[in-house]
Amino acid sequence: MERLIFNDRFEAGRELAERLLSYRDQECIVLGIPRGGVLVGYELARALDCPLDVIVPRKLPIPWSPEAGFGAVMPDGTRVLNERMVEDLGLTQTQVDGIVTRVLAEIRRRETLYRGLRPEPDLTNRVALLTDDGLATGYTMLAAIQAARKRSPKEIVVAVPVSPRGTAREVGRTADKLVVLHLSDAMFFAVAAFYHNFHDVPDAEVKQYLDRAAAEYAQQHPERESA
Repeated sequence: MERLIFNDRFEAGRELAERLLSYRDQECIVLGIPRGGVLVGYELARALDCPLDVIVPRKLPIPWSPEAGFGAVMPDGTRVLNERMVEDLGLTQTQVDGIVTRVLAEIRRRETLYRGLRPEPDLTNRVALLTDDGLATGYTMLAAIQAARKRSPKEIVVAVPVSPRGTAREVGRTADKLVVLHLSDAMFFAVAAFYHNFHDVPDAEVKQYLDRAAAEYAQQHPERESA
């Protein structure tokens, strides 16, 4: 059984920041994957003195077992599929497209709720720091990386507290840099096992920390336009 490492997502974010202090003086932005990744990202953005926003990939659920997924999709339609799993499950292209359509509707609802009237941040020539409270299969992060890459960032850095070793290897091939505080070789991996407090994060809490981060950054940098 994996031992507890972090008290909560905020502590994990602070510890991640210690490994990324070299980015403090660079033009960077933290993009948290909702929901838990936004809490990690809040502390990361504070420590690095940069803006916080969201990037919203969503798992594509297996119809008869929705807790499990066969890939992920981004708001712009970017998708990452486990093609072998799709074949083994016997999912047709029509079924996959239908699942993607339903998931996209939820993604857009979340983006509107979280960001409000704030525009999507410009990543051009910036360091995009993508974070979550941990990786499992890695499909949501892989989709996020692919979508972010289309927006011409200077560098894509993935920073997470925990990950299975195999998933980290796959994500590391796609990101420009990968920072993981703890790599696991456990046969049965669960992100929650590494946290003492791993509460379900409601949408309202995500929005609370996004708004708080925006207000704090604006107060610290009144001369800058919003990210």
